[in-house]
Amino acid sequence: MTFDIIAFLESLVQLKTFEYMREVWADNMSAGLAEVILDVVAIMIISTFCLLIVLILIWMERKVISRFQDRIGPNRVGGRYGLLQSVADALKLLSKEIITPSGADRLAYNLAPLLIVMAALLVWAVIPFAPGVIGVNLNVGVFYVMAISSVSVVTLLLAGWGSNNKYALLGAFRAVAQLVSYEVPMIMALLIPVLLAGSMSTQQIVIEQSVWYILVIPLSALIFFISALAELGRTPFDLLEAESEIVAGYHTEYSGMKFSMFMLAEFISAFFMAALFTTMYLGGWRGPGAVEFPILGLVYFFFKTFVVFFIFIWIRATLPRIRIDQLLNFNWKVLVPVTLVLLMVVAIVVKILPEDISDWGAALILFGTNVIIGLIALDIIRRRARQLRTATQVQSEPAAIVVEAMESETAPVTVH
Repeated sequence: MTFDIIAFLESLVQLKTFEYMREVWADNMSAGLAEVILDVVAIMIISTFCLLIVLILIWMERKVISRFQDRIGPNRVGGRYGLLQSVADALKLLSKEIITPSGADRLAYNLAPLLIVMAALLVWAVIPFAPGVIGVNLNVGVFYVMAISSVSVVTLLLAGWGSNNKYALLGAFRAVAQLVSYEVPMIMALLIPVLLAGSMSTQQIVIEQSVWYILVIPLSALIFFISALAELGRTPFDLLEAESEIVAGYHTEYSGMKFSMFMLAEFISAFFMAALFTTMYLGGWRGPGAVEFPILGLVYFFFKTFVVFFIFIWIRATLPRIRIDQLLNFNWKVLVPVTLVLLMVVAIVVKILPEDISDWGAALILFGTNVIIGLIALDIIRRRARQLRTATQVQSEPAAIVVEAMESETAPVTVH
């Protein structure tokens, strides 16, 4: 088969370019070599996309937050909307001097920014962008995502330890405590869509969502969303970079391009979490005409992903930072027990549902189950909070009485 430019453009529109190139190269090279070339091209496309989308995400976040705060935001570089501001910032970081602290563990110090970017890029391999458009359709895709995302914990420890800085090391310890803690409810929340779909393949989970899982298991979606914010270190869980307490966290001693690699990984991971939420709970690429016209599936996927990322920005512009004890208490005393109960209840409900029940009928039953568990959890939290407030008031009353008595004894006496 000879190469035809018209057929090539048609394959681009239909998102079947790789299949077309396999047919073209079938007579000219071995199938193994063709697959290697196509794999390299796919890696380059996904990596380049992730690296370039960060420029748009940074500009978007700055403009959206500025509007929330009644400001204009970037409006100088690249026209009235500041479209080239992110490019200017990237060039500035490229030109800045890279300083390595004296006494630093150079291997760990230099390896950390590379590993965190690699981990942020590798997870995109199992995200289905459209029907048939996926890097690798692993039958354990969800497990792969969790395994690779856990590498970030090691990179933060490397950055803090290798910097030879006590504040960076403390920031790394705090980051590890937060990330490891919130991985528990996140993994259990992801097991619920896996349970409903009967597969850990991300593509299969999308296919099984005749009803979006956010409508079927909204409590699981909410827990995953909150855990994702904590895993990303975004507001209100941005304690990894609590400047007033630990300078700037684990990357205190990084400058120039090495510092920018941590920021690059942060935004890539944030967009990935939005894409994963879209895949697991919003039907991924599913939508009207997506199967017949795969390019529509691509549009649906990115539209949903950008909506979720906008909510990330919205929360960052709205909520204050919470304390580390509040963060960990909320995880271990609220999210983990609720997720564990939800997982067991959903498993039981799915088991006892009749096989001939319709998708919407099963969705309605599971939705009601989620609502009931959520209301019970809220009532328990409300009662516990009331008990804590009462206990605090009881403890503070004797101290208030003593202070009042001391003030009355020292008060000046006025003689008329």
